[in-house]
Amino acid sequence: MKYPAHSSDVHHEVELVVALHHGGTNISVDEAMSLVYAYGVGVDMTRRDLQAEAKEKSRPWEAGKTFLHAAPCAALHKLSEVGQLNEALITLRINGETRQAGDVNQMIWKVPEIVSRLSELFVLQPGDMIYTGTPAGVGPVLPGDQVTAHIAGLSELAFKVSSS
Repeated sequence: MKYPAHSSDVHHEVELVVALHHGGTNISVDEAMSLVYAYGVGVDMTRRDLQAEAKEKSRPWEAGKTFLHAAPCAALHKLSEVGQLNEALITLRINGETRQAGDVNQMIWKVPEIVSRLSELFVLQPGDMIYTGTPAGVGPVLPGDQVTAHIAGLSELAFKVSSS
């Protein structure tokens, strides 16, 4: 992952990623899992300095969330092979030090609720990737950092943060 230009405060958020193979709108919670194709582990990167500046000025802050390599994701695992992940350890380490640790069962909204709610707000499409939420411990990354993200039962994601 390249450290983005025009920023000096980039943060990590390890998240369960949900990949869809069907789309739709106004999907009920009971039907939501029928849209899910696979799970993966991802890291949602945020330019906190740009985000804070935009919030302060009551401006849109998508520049804080959208940049090249803002959402790395590990290999996906089919739902049919791993089952619904109601419990799984989720961690993020930087240079071998654990920065985030929790369990996906601690998410405020469960996957079916997230998919259902998003389908009320947006037209979901096959191939959409939903980053779901993060445990406590969000913090900065720096060029040279080695980031390792893990969710039990899924492929690990590892990358080095390079200079912009």
